[in-house]
Amino acid sequence: MRLIADSGSTKTDWCVVDDGMEICRVTGQGINPFQQDEETIRDIIHNDVVRRLKDVYLIDEICFYGAGCRDRMICVLEKLLSNAFDKADRIEVCSDMLGAARALFGESEGIACILGTGSNSCLYDGKRITANVPPLGYILGDEGSGAVLGRLFVNALFKGLLPDEIRYRFQEETGYDQAYIINKVYREPMANRFLAGLSVFIHKHLDNKEMKDLVIRNFKNFFKHNVMMYRRQDLPVSAVGSIAFYYKEELEEAAMSLGYKLVNVMKSPMDGLIKF
Repeated sequence: MRLIADSGSTKTDWCVVDDGMEICRVTGQGINPFQQDEETIRDIIHNDVVRRLKDVYLIDEICFYGAGCRDRMICVLEKLLSNAFDKADRIEVCSDMLGAARALFGESEGIACILGTGSNSCLYDGKRITANVPPLGYILGDEGSGAVLGRLFVNALFKGLLPDEIRYRFQEETGYDQAYIINKVYREPMANRFLAGLSVFIHKHLDNKEMKDLVIRNFKNFFKHNVMMYRRQDLPVSAVGSIAFYYKEELEEAAMSLGYKLVNVMKSPMDGLIKF
């Protein structure tokens, strides 16, 4: 049996597959070796997967796609997975970007994008990633992501760039004021998740022109700073992630305005990875 994992900063989807058939699927905490120490990751694997899956001893192959899976971090995760699943004789740890590309394009060429809490993109030749513009995280980059969308929204909200009605509704529906948000962002961990969580309110009020324009501007920045850098306007663009999925219409509008064709949007890459 094969265990496939798709891990982002917020959550990890684990799926057990046997002969191409899905046996079971569980969701747990996000795993990122750049943000979490080995003990934390070990506990997540044990509590979210090992304790919840039946017949763990039958798993002989693991494919883990995750954020932060680069260089020596790959060895760290390989070791932790090997310790947790000692019967597995083949363990492959790859970037979440390669997982997204495989899920979206299979063995075809294209520009693959991740738009969730964070963002990323790559040029994919059907087998491997041939180019990757560094996303740089939500402070230095991550254009198009939920975290950056939340940051742009908070900036516009408290600097008076959005209608008063939106500000009143936001405070009424969430109870968040400026002091609370600043504390969450600057003093508490996982500020990127908090900011991305504001997309729920944003999506609810897309009927407001200023809010819709904010979303489209975020996506245009993603294309300008990432997708357009590959200089392959001839290739199809596909995206995976909750932000891409729930804001598909706005993403299509941003892509079209810059001369790109969005051909596929998936909420999660797991279904595509099962087929790959």
